[in-house]
Amino acid sequence: QVQLVESGGGLVQAGGSLSVSCAASGRTFSSYAMGWFRQAPGKEREFVGAISKSGRTTYYSDSVKGRFTISRDNAKNTIYLQMNSLKPEDTAVYCCAAVRTAYISNTYSTERSYDYWGQGTQVTVSS
Repeated sequence: QVQLVESGGGLVQAGGSLSVSCAASGRTFSSYAMGWFRQAPGKEREFVGAISKSGRTTYYSDSVKGRFTISRDNAKNTIYLQMNSLKPEDTAVYCCAAVRTAYISNTYSTERSYDYWGQGTQVTVSS
């Protein structure tokens, strides 16, 4: 069982930067690949990016590629989402998710690929 808690959301102006974190419980965090998803009001949950258990492999959606970076610190049981050049359309609740797997591919962009979810943190980008 893994429990995930996001933090670091807030309000930022367009063009600005923000970093959100996801802290995981448990002693086997390094066995889990992690994903970030977001959900804007009235829209379906959307894949943002994913990172392998080692941190060596990452995938991003086209909408954030080149602006967002996912990283992880397995010693701290934490993953990070660094968001740069933010746009009003990035406004959403950002959630992290976990799945115990040795490898990831671009197929890990769907919700059903993940077993554990956090509650989310609100990110609001003003124009």
